[in-house]
Amino acid sequence: MIKNIIWDFDGVILDSMPVRDYGFRKIFEKFDKYLVDKLLEYHHNNGGLSRYIKIRYFYEKLLNQNITDEEVNILSEQFSIIMKKELINKKYFIQDSVDFIKLNYQKYNFHIASGSDEKELNYLCKELKISQYFLSINGSPIHKNNLVKDILFKNNYLKDETILIGDSINDYEAANVNNINFYGYNNINLRNKQFYIVSFEQFGLK
Repeated sequence: MIKNIIWDFDGVILDSMPVRDYGFRKIFEKFDKYLVDKLLEYHHNNGGLSRYIKIRYFYEKLLNQNITDEEVNILSEQFSIIMKKELINKKYFIQDSVDFIKLNYQKYNFHIASGSDEKELNYLCKELKISQYFLSINGSPIHKNNLVKDILFKNNYLKDETILIGDSINDYEAANVNNINFYGYNNINLRNKQFYIVSFEQFGLK
């Protein structure tokens, strides 16, 4: 029996990918477009990773340059300003999952574990008026594997009663590392990973 649901945020609750694409293009607008395109390819393939990792990847792997933690934080803050301005618009809601959350938050224990910056994530959830549906809202710079581990430990959840719903291979890995079931959503490439949600209507709870 499922009692606890850990949600990814981007691509599961909010269709934020186009805005985040724009954010990366904006903070790296002075660099070669081809390299920025390669970063976005990495970004799309690793949706569950934090921007801190992606910024460092851009410098260290694509530019072959060193970057300090301070420089990463400055770029991350620039990125966050763009996100906070745009993503508070409810037009980005993925209505299928949001409707399920609103209807069932008293039936399950809901948590968010996201690759997005935690402060920004809490700000967005507050502005979008969905904070009240979650017992905790957790984000980077802590790695998602550890976010999930901490949620399980702090709440003394049984692993066979807890699932993670996500749209990226990083979400699957976070569930797998923590020995909980993974439910893929909004990414057909995850259809062969344990369970897959085509629509929340399939649960008959909507």
